[in-house]
Amino acid sequence: MNFFRPLVYIVLLSAGSAVQGAEFTARVVVVLDGDTVMVERKGGLVKIRLAEIDAPEKAQTFGETSRRSLSDMVLGKQVKVSSQAIDQYGRMVAHLGLNGLDVNAEQIRRGMAWEYSHFHGNKELVALQEEAKQVPRGLWALSDPMPPWEWRKLHPNVDGKPHVASAAMTGGAISPGCGSKKHCSEMTSCEEAMHYLTQCGIKTLDGNGDGVPCDKLCGGRK
Repeated sequence: MNFFRPLVYIVLLSAGSAVQGAEFTARVVVVLDGDTVMVERKGGLVKIRLAEIDAPEKAQTFGETSRRSLSDMVLGKQVKVSSQAIDQYGRMVAHLGLNGLDVNAEQIRRGMAWEYSHFHGNKELVALQEEAKQVPRGLWALSDPMPPWEWRKLHPNVDGKPHVASAAMTGGAISPGCGSKKHCSEMTSCEEAMHYLTQCGIKTLDGNGDGVPCDKLCGGRK
């Protein structure tokens, strides 16, 4: 996530026209935080940033609660992915649907994320956020919730992860960023473990063969 996202998002809507409007069904294998998931589709894994919302960072107050909310909704389930663009980190920006439920909107309704549509143009999300504030629900029950884009300004080096593209996005090419790590005990995050599994081919990280490495870091299948 990045606080310059609105501008970059507009630019990439044009540059990423090949994926804009594309729809497919995939299984969610990892929930990284309250607005980022990894899905498995034919051809590999794809990292997806939920469009038009911004959830608290993992290291931020309420970050883990937001992640669990999204995980409870979609982990291990087949979702409909409606792609909008590719962001500056190579992640697909998309809306997720689950049995008719708009997952992005549901995170807002539950008070698990901020509405973050361009110029607040998604009036449905704006209304859902106002409803959550009035209850108050989720993060809005906190005395002074800090927007994640403000939190990132104050903590530029916390959770600041370089993009690791999935094999599906790189044509299966092996990343030059592969080191000598081979065991889950050497991994510092789920993203690093996913990188070593999908980009470096370290199959020992996926002992049960479910496509999710290092269950203690990534959760594994429910």
